[in-house]
Amino acid sequence: MGIEIRTHLPQGKDGRRVTARSKGKVERPFRTVKEMHETLYHLHAPETEAQANEWLMHFLVHYNSRPHRSEPHSRIEDWVAHLPKSGVQSMCSWERFCTFAREPEKRRVGIDARITVDGVFYEVEPDLAGEKVVLWWGLFDKELYVEHQETRYGPYHPVGNPIPLNRYRSFKKTLTQKRADRIEVLAKKLALPQSTVGVAKLPVISENVIPFPVQSFIDPDPFGELFFANTIAAKKAIVEELVKPLAKLTPEQMAAVNSILETTLNKQEVMSQIRAYFRCSAEEE
Repeated sequence: MGIEIRTHLPQGKDGRRVTARSKGKVERPFRTVKEMHETLYHLHAPETEAQANEWLMHFLVHYNSRPHRSEPHSRIEDWVAHLPKSGVQSMCSWERFCTFAREPEKRRVGIDARITVDGVFYEVEPDLAGEKVVLWWGLFDKELYVEHQETRYGPYHPVGNPIPLNRYRSFKKTLTQKRADRIEVLAKKLALPQSTVGVAKLPVISENVIPFPVQSFIDPDPFGELFFANTIAAKKAIVEELVKPLAKLTPEQMAAVNSILETTLNKQEVMSQIRAYFRCSAEEE
C-alpha cells in the first residue's frame, strides 16, 4: 500500500539535530526573516509600521527571486509551478479572524453564575451556576463563549475590572537585572543613520506580481455570529429588538418579517431590514 513505517525521527547531517522533514518546514521562513532581515533593525529601525511592512515586502520579493537551491529557477517560480490547479485559499479579514480565534478551557462556573478570566469577571446564564463548562475565550478580543453539553452560550462581555496594578511593593533589582537594563539602554542607542546605510536598489513590487487563482474564504462561523441558526432564533432576536411579542404584530407586519427571513438569515441584513421596515411603519402612522 506504499506505507513506510519510521520508528524514529530522521536526524540531520551531524546526527544530533532533527531535520525539517520530521517536524515540518513552517518555522524555517520565520527564522530566515529574523536572521537576514530583522537583525538590520538593530542598526537602523523603521520609523513607522508602514515603513517596516514596506521593507519586509521588498525583502521577501528579493529573497524569493533568488535561485532555488536544487532547481534551475528561482524560488518564486518553483512555488508557482507547484500551486494546485484550484489555486490558493484566501484568508479572512483580521477582524473576522479575531472573532473566532478562541482557545478552549475547562472551568467550573461559580454559584453566582460568574467566571473569572485573568482577573476579569464574566456573568453567564444563571442555569450554568455550579456547572462544569468549556470556556471559549478570545485571543484577540474580550468576548467569551461558554459551551455546556454541546450547547454554546454567549457572547458575554466583562462585568468587572481586573485587580489594579502597582498596589504592592516591587522587589529590588539584582545586579544581573541592572546590568541587563544597561545593556538594553545601550542597544537602543546603537544605530546607523540612513545616510550611512545608503539607499539600496530594491525591486519594484508592482513588477513582481504573479497572477494565480485564489479560492474565496468560506466562513465556518462556529459561534453563530454571522447567521441565525434557524428562523426561530431569528424571530427571538427580532422580539428583543422590537421589545414586542410577534403575536401583537399586524398580519402585514408578520408577512414582512417572514418574507425577510425567507430571503436571508444573515444577522446584519435581517436586523437592518427589520429596523428600516418598522421605522417606515412608525413614520407612516
